Amino acid sequence: MSVFRKIFGSNSDKSKSELEKKEQRRFLPDEDSPIDEKFTINFNNNGGKFLYSETNDEVQSNLKKIIKENNWSDKTALILNQQLREKFKRFDFDTTTKIEEADFLFTTCEYLIASDGSLLISSNQIAEKKLAELPKDFVVFATTSQFVETISAGLQGIKAQNKKNIPSNITTIKHFKVEETTNFLSYGSSSKNLYLLLLEDL
Repeated sequence: MSVFRKIFGSNSDKSKSELEKKEQRRFLPDEDSPIDEKFTINFNNNGGKFLYSETNDEVQSNLKKIIKENNWSDKTALILNQQLREKFKRFDFDTTTKIEEADFLFTTCEYLIASDGSLLISSNQIAEKKLAELPKDFVVFATTSQFVETISAGLQGIKAQNKKNIPSNITTIKHFKVEETTNFLSYGSSSKNLYLLLLEDL
């Protein structure tokens, strides 16, 4: 390669680089995108699956679809959150509070982080359990009012809502593709097969 091409590059190199950047932008949200759109794009890129609902009846219907799709009708859900247990107590599946008896986790989350498509959770959802201890399959119930831009905004929200008793074990779930091999980008994280049941409440 000539010295000039190294210094200035060629038109073909430039056009190739521009095409690559344009292709990458197709899968990344613009900085000015609405917060829900930004979360959706990043969440999908992380391998997550979500079902949007406008009513509680739709939430129930979508939960049934998830159960059917995964053949979980005779499986047991781990529910560590008492409020969630009450909300879905009429739903027809077995539940437990013991990890060793569970096939999948059914839980809520603290916040939905738009900037990276992750879910912020705490001891309110998973007690003092580590992500690696929990089942690989997650079903998370959340609402559109739980969108925040960044993790730090989520942490501030947790502190504001729990001034007297800030929950412990605060962490994020970001990798939603359960793979046989772990690459260096997801090293140290715990990948989960995750479905998000999102209810419109704004």
